[in-house]
Amino acid sequence: MLITSQIQYNVATIDENSSAREAARQMTERYIGSLAVTGAYGVKGIFTERDLMMRVIGEGLDPATVKVGDVTNESLVKVMPTEEVGHCLDLMKENRCRHLVVFDGNKFVGIVSLRDIVALMISEKEELIARLKEYIAS
Repeated sequence: MLITSQIQYNVATIDENSSAREAARQMTERYIGSLAVTGAYGVKGIFTERDLMMRVIGEGLDPATVKVGDVTNESLVKVMPTEEVGHCLDLMKENRCRHLVVFDGNKFVGIVSLRDIVALMISEKEELIARLKEYIAS
């Protein structure tokens, strides 16, 4: 099963020079848990709720003065749009992350989250159950 249908293509972004407070405001207003951090050369990382808690609040830093780019993990875990769900889950487990950045070659495409993958897996299981019920009833 591929992740293609679950990729979030319309990704919220924030400039690396914006404050962590601004990031928190955007995530709160949009009811989302992450922002793609952009720099001069495109997407350079992902800033998540967890980053806000662990790298800003947990370290006693002032969210109003801390730049998102200074607390963003820049080691992106990248996947292709045609990646298999199982491989994505393995990458998330290995890298202890909940978001993967989707690139098609060098072009940023979007983000896929653990929640997206779980939704895809549930949908697939529901389809299988419906087909099995139909088969048994016929």
